[in-house]
Amino acid sequence: MAAPPVLILDAIRFTLGGKPLLDGAALSVAPGERLALVGRNGSGKSTLLRIAAGELEAESGTRFVQPGTTMRYLPQEPDLSGHATVLDYALAGLGPADDPYRARHLLESLGLSGEEDPSRLSGGEARRAALARALAPEPDILLLDEPTNHLDLPAIEWLEEELASMRGALVLISHDRRFLGRLSRATLWLDRGTTRRLDRGFAAFEEWRETVLAEEEQAAHKLGRQIAREEHWLRHGVSARRKRNMRRVGELQALRQARRDRVKPQGNVKLEAAEATPSGALVVAAEGIAKSFGGAPVVRDFSTRILKGDRVGLVGRNGAGKTTLLRMLTGALPPDSGTVRLGTNLQMATLDQMRAALDPNATLADTLTEGRGDQVWVNNQPRHVIGYMGDFLFGPEQARTPVGKLSGGERGRLLLARALAAPSNLLVLDEPTNDLDLETLDLLEEMLADYGGTVLVVSHDRDFLDRVCTSVIFAEGEGRWVEYAGGYSDLLAQRGAGVEAAKAPRAAPAAPKPAAPPAPAPSRGKLSFKDRHALETLPATMERLGKEIAVLREWLSDPGLYARDPKGFETRTKGLAEREAALEAAEGEWLRLEMLREELEG
Repeated sequence: MAAPPVLILDAIRFTLGGKPLLDGAALSVAPGERLALVGRNGSGKSTLLRIAAGELEAESGTRFVQPGTTMRYLPQEPDLSGHATVLDYALAGLGPADDPYRARHLLESLGLSGEEDPSRLSGGEARRAALARALAPEPDILLLDEPTNHLDLPAIEWLEEELASMRGALVLISHDRRFLGRLSRATLWLDRGTTRRLDRGFAAFEEWRETVLAEEEQAAHKLGRQIAREEHWLRHGVSARRKRNMRRVGELQALRQARRDRVKPQGNVKLEAAEATPSGALVVAAEGIAKSFGGAPVVRDFSTRILKGDRVGLVGRNGAGKTTLLRMLTGALPPDSGTVRLGTNLQMATLDQMRAALDPNATLADTLTEGRGDQVWVNNQPRHVIGYMGDFLFGPEQARTPVGKLSGGERGRLLLARALAAPSNLLVLDEPTNDLDLETLDLLEEMLADYGGTVLVVSHDRDFLDRVCTSVIFAEGEGRWVEYAGGYSDLLAQRGAGVEAAKAPRAAPAAPKPAAPPAPAPSRGKLSFKDRHALETLPATMERLGKEIAVLREWLSDPGLYARDPKGFETRTKGLAEREAALEAAEGEWLRLEMLREELEG
């Protein structure tokens, strides 16, 4: 017999800004359960978690916690004020019977001594301290809101192991797919104020969500057809039987009301980077660059070539020097030794990790227009700021909202809106995935895949790195950086171990990428790793393009499409031509590599 739930929320209602944010939401957590709480930015996930933690009171509904249950909650922005040291803050979260040594041990495992001044911590250090405080009592229920934000990869992987081994129940909000996929065993989807539960982990969620939305759309279509039939009867088929007629008229009014009351799913962000004139084939050439601070090497004898169209990820511990290397590669910081040569006709757009570029007192509209009227320049063309805001899911009523009042996800979308408006052929993105919901993250990945320029990205999101990057530059320690072909999973496969491994001396870093892919010398007897990687991944690319082409052709086969939606017809025609060209190029490259492989192997 299943154990009774230790935490129950039922029929929860909460209104924000005159609109119901939660309207009948429910949450049930059994002992030891692993529950992923997912939904769009602004859907109310954090609010529901705060109500579960008892930090916020719902307007209506019930909250029940099993007597004697211990619960700990990690907010998105932990408050460490009022404590002399980080250790004091962590110890303050313990109960009378809890072991103080565990708090010390967790702080040390997370790279903190405990003697730090809470007021002087970085965002990542504050998050580590708050995690130690939440984990130390080994609670029966642990509520975590975006625990991986500002954490580096070693800390994220350590946290995964720690949470996987805990005995208590876990309710988790995160944008990190791999983190959710590994830790969750059930999924709660918060959508339009209500919740739906899937008794499977996050790995099964996205397919299930698409099925639910498709069924909902089909039901709405059937409702529309039924209303149309009843309206036709009302106009042409009214009989003399008054009682029956009044009943059908009442039913028609009820159907119309049901259609009016239907809350449609939130739209998607319209992500499209404004592209400048193409850059030259060579974007960055770094030869033997080095940088030290206070005698400590941050970058030592590193060389690389970044070509047009490359998507290069920078990965490493916090403090390893990712931002320093990024600034050197983009020409913002001169190296102590070595040379950096930038390609021709570069136009750069940047996304700042710490959101420091945003003035918290400026309004959303002024941030986009830079205080110049009501027009924002997108791809060198003026657009009204309200329309451009709508592309990023901001309502007209938010135009005068101070930036400081926006949520983390809204600030992330605002930065994307600013970065993508300016024409560019080189995107420099520092932790672009922080605070973005999964749907927006999907669209960002698709936009980067279609972007005609070059991308440099710093990220700790392993799934994002796998989906986006063509190579990864990894901090091996002591100023050594090595470039690996492929994404994060390819990095692990080539290193043969996790991100904490390879403390011993390694072979010299890989040679810089050539300006044009040379044919492998016959004496090698095998393909280069980059060619092997392309040969393995191109079939999936070709399959994806083929499916997209089939969908577009099906849309365009509708003879009435142009009359109904000429702009949509033009967009899809252009998309079809682009994908057909990409498929042809991918097939040609795969054929070339396959013939080369056969030649070298036999």
